[in-house]
Amino acid sequence: MEDLDELLEKYKASELSKKELKELILDLPYTDFGDTKVDTFRELRKGLPEAVYSPGKSEEQLRNITGEGDRFFTRATDEDYEIVKSVREDTEYHEKAGIIVVGDVKQDVEGDVVVVTGGSTDVPVAEEAAVPLEEMGFNVERLYDVGVAGIHRLLPHVHVLRESDAVIVAAGMDGTLPGIIAGLIGTPVIGIPTSVGYGTAREGRSALETMLNSCATGLAVVNIDNGYGAAAFVHHMLQD
Repeated sequence: MEDLDELLEKYKASELSKKELKELILDLPYTDFGDTKVDTFRELRKGLPEAVYSPGKSEEQLRNITGEGDRFFTRATDEDYEIVKSVREDTEYHEKAGIIVVGDVKQDVEGDVVVVTGGSTDVPVAEEAAVPLEEMGFNVERLYDVGVAGIHRLLPHVHVLRESDAVIVAAGMDGTLPGIIAGLIGTPVIGIPTSVGYGTAREGRSALETMLNSCATGLAVVNIDNGYGAAAFVHHMLQD
């Protein structure tokens, strides 16, 4: 978004001709590195920065992507961070979330979001949702380890959930917590099934099916362990 604004200012100041501006805008949709095509048009088209899935990316691919503007890297490691930081100094790594933030992703957004987990093992997935929302400018409150094994831990905080604009709930095992919360409040709830649990939890499939089968209204569900997907959905709901 800032790149386009900068181009328009240069055109306004007669630093670019109309022909040059058109040529540059045509290049905005993506930068082609062959096996990597960087979606530089993402923020203009979708309203939020591109998020790059880090696993499987080579050092060269990470370097090329990093040089193409402000963005998130998800599921990132310490090694990925060192590569990205060598290209851009204005880089921050949130280890628990596995999120690298490159540049300034702050936006003119408003909204109160509560991020909830059933257990402490769900926290990394929840953080993958919480960190991007915070970085973009939403007010994020965390409410962790309040699952159904001790539901009394949740009840004193119901008023906070009710007063929020959106609630994200990460839960594994039986996956019932998002449905319970959705039944208690009128705020939209986004459930994230996590791959936490024994045997028949089936690496999050049981939690996913439970959330999808909930009779509570106002509950949407993203894919297993997809914290960033939940964050992106909330952004779309709350942005102006």
